[in-house]
Amino acid sequence: MVAVVSDYELVHRYDTVNLYRHGAAAKLELNRPERMNALNAQLGRDLLDAVNSVGQDPEVRAVLITGAGRAFSSGADLKDGLEQTRDGHPDLYGVLTERYHPLITGIRQMPKPVVAAVNGAAAGVGLSVALACDLVIAAESGYFLLAFVNIGLVPDGGSSLLVPSRVGFARATEMAMLGDRIAAGQALEWGLINQVWPDGELATRADELIARLADGPTSSYAGTKRQLNNWLYQQMDQQLELEAQIQQEMAGSGDFAEGVAAFSQKRQPRFTGT
Repeated sequence: MVAVVSDYELVHRYDTVNLYRHGAAAKLELNRPERMNALNAQLGRDLLDAVNSVGQDPEVRAVLITGAGRAFSSGADLKDGLEQTRDGHPDLYGVLTERYHPLITGIRQMPKPVVAAVNGAAAGVGLSVALACDLVIAAESGYFLLAFVNIGLVPDGGSSLLVPSRVGFARATEMAMLGDRIAAGQALEWGLINQVWPDGELATRADELIARLADGPTSSYAGTKRQLNNWLYQQMDQQLELEAQIQQEMAGSGDFAEGVAAFSQKRQPRFTGT
């Protein structure tokens, strides 16, 4: 019988992330609940530092990532992301390469299992963080969304690789081009995630899973990750770079400007294809 991790100890409180420990298990809790854990510069820095910290700690053998409040992460904080500019346009390339790429590759290359427990939304780069994990479990009310097209952008944060590697070309194209919510049950049916639980059971089930992994053969898990990364994600660095380049192209488009304006005004965008 695997002991359930229920009594985590807060060992480090970042501005926007809480790092908990219980034995060989670590839990990283995104903690901007008032913004549905939207990733801004501070959350990006805090989460990357926390990922690196638990990844390098030999006493940590399994890692759980989840969100405080009613969301895992609603994606990038648009207001924060548009403040950095390049050639007169938002510097989406810089935000991606400096803030998010090290985070995604840090999770994928961590030599220990990482589990995402998704409560509420996992959208945009928040979806990328979840799918970079080895196992993804969700509450029944959770949902997954490649929201980029809704503001005239393209998938980034590795999602153009992470999504099709799980669900295939047809469904990845549907998610990327239609930008619709994928409910947790549908995500499970598609193979995007691993488990779905009633909302009130998610935390307990996540604890059970992370306890099992923390008690397991850590070197075996690390070797399995190396194998799967070599087979599925050998070109991740090149794909991340391509995403960033194309996203920067989109940053100068009229459709992106309209998408952001419509989002801030809470109306439907009127795209012109420019």
